[in-house]
Order: sequence, then structure tokens, then C-alpha cells
Amino acid sequence: MNMFFIQTLGLIAGGFVVFASLPQIVKIIKTKRTSDISLPMYIILNIGIFLWVVYGFLTQQVAIIITNVIFQLVNLIILFLKIKHG
Repeated sequence: MNMFFIQTLGLIAGGFVVFASLPQIVKIIKTKRTSDISLPMYIILNIGIFLWVVYGFLTQQVAIIITNVIFQLVNLIILFLKIKHG
């Protein structure tokens, strides 16, 4: 299969995963409420995303590296807001 197609597919899939978290950030910023968000879940999620980034570097998979670095940043924002707003 064409490597460009495979990389593009990976980037598109990662883009959907990243954008899925954006409505949560917007809602938290608007309401300043995070009581319905699980702190342990976001801690575990961020550890998992970090491990995906390491895996991407070890296997040299650009789509995994790029999308998970961005996903990590987005989810660290949510984690920060959860800690800030309790």
C-alpha cells in the first residue's frame, strides 16, 4: 500500500482524536466546572499518550508522534484545568 496514503490516514485519524477533546476544553473554560471530570482518568490517559509518543519515536512513525504530541498537549490542558478548578 502507498506509504503516503498510510501516513495521511494516520494523521487524519489522529486529528479526529485530538479534536474530540476540544469541546471539553471549551466547556471547562466557559463554565469553570470540572466536577464531572475524573482526575485519575486524565492522569492515566496522559501517561498512556506519553507512552504512545515514546513508541512513535522508537518505531519512527511520524503520524503517531505528531498526533500524540498534540493530543498530549490538549489533554494536559484539560488536566491543568481540572486541577485548577477542582
